[in-house]
Amino acid sequence: MEKFDLIVRNGNCILDTGIFVKDIGISKGKIVSIADQIKEGAHQEIDASGKHVFPGIIDTQVHFREPGLTHKEDLESGSSAAVLGGVTTFLEMPNTNPATTTKKAIEEKIALAQSKSHANFGFFMGATSDNLEELKKISEIKGCCGIKIFLGSSTGNLLLFEKGPIEEIFKNTKGIIALHSENEEMLVSNSSIRDNAASAHDHPKWRNVETALSSTLRIIQIAKQCNRKVHVLHITTQEEIEFLKNNKDICTVEVTPQHLTLSAPQCYDKLGTYAQMNPPIREVHHREALWVGLKDGTVDVIGSDHAPHTKEEKDKGYPNSPSGMPGVQTIFPVLLHHYANKRLTLDEIVKFMCVNPAKLYGLNKGHIKEEYDADLTIVDLEKEVEIQDQEMLSKCGWTPFNGMKYHGEISHTIVMGKVAMQNGKINKSVLGLPVEVNKRL
Repeated sequence: MEKFDLIVRNGNCILDTGIFVKDIGISKGKIVSIADQIKEGAHQEIDASGKHVFPGIIDTQVHFREPGLTHKEDLESGSSAAVLGGVTTFLEMPNTNPATTTKKAIEEKIALAQSKSHANFGFFMGATSDNLEELKKISEIKGCCGIKIFLGSSTGNLLLFEKGPIEEIFKNTKGIIALHSENEEMLVSNSSIRDNAASAHDHPKWRNVETALSSTLRIIQIAKQCNRKVHVLHITTQEEIEFLKNNKDICTVEVTPQHLTLSAPQCYDKLGTYAQMNPPIREVHHREALWVGLKDGTVDVIGSDHAPHTKEEKDKGYPNSPSGMPGVQTIFPVLLHHYANKRLTLDEIVKFMCVNPAKLYGLNKGHIKEEYDADLTIVDLEKEVEIQDQEMLSKCGWTPFNGMKYHGEISHTIVMGKVAMQNGKINKSVLGLPVEVNKRL
């Protein structure tokens, strides 16, 4: 009987202490041995010579649209796109139809994912003005990763911006609270800009800097009053980064590859409504401020905010087109593009997409260490690849990064010790597991 289920041999393993050529022995979904050479055999072996072995990539913000909006995406198509792009774990948002606002709804999603997701998964419960009792139950649900509050209206009908209910949630729940921070009252008062817009160029004029900044200032003040740390998603403005830098005691911060890579007005010139997302892509100085935040410790996590819409929906023209871009398949490649351009190091990619997400959500992941979950992403950094629309496995079939080149062909995605993707082929028999939160907090 073989000692190991899988051995990854001779890879350049990105460990906490540096990059070393090692063998990794895996058994029962866990990393059980890391050695210069493992002499025993295994049921399956992968020769990773010349390749880099990353801890499994974690995407902390996706919208896989199931239930209710499955013409755009579902858990099978979204998770297939994930593992093709090297993502081993995703955390999914609650603005489905119906919205995920009860324990029952979370459990139904978990059951669906257990039958069709090729990556590990966690689901957020959405906050409303009247579901506090349901939100109190999240810590008892394996596979529930936290609470999501939409402070400004976006895709779907989840919205909560009244101070009273927010304070009750802050004071009476446990776990991560993730926030979409835009000022709903300003969005409503500015709606004539949207309604009279000539093109998507007006999207960041409607959802302007002040709508984002005022909301973030307000929610951090409420968090401090309630002594409750919060996680602020997809920050887009220089002003927010500078403010949050001085408030790290009460918040963690997430940005997206879109906001790190694209800028206005060029993205709207090139992509039109396909560059439309909430909060919007902004001018270059805002993008560069996000990079400053990455380098100085203000930003903790990079998440894709994968939010697919069909071409037919996007082609309706602004403002009738929905906001959102796909990204779960391209988040790792886009960061590898920035690595090739020397804006990110490999250690920084691992920090923002493996170590910090695992730490933030209390997951037994994010490191190549014995006793940790055997989630690994194997990459050939010598091979140049081009992102192409036709390679996207998302149902929407497009990407804002079409044509982008990077060095880093993803050869294997290993999910809990099983090879979910090898050389571009999805192993449909491999299914992920629900995340277990707070195991190492």
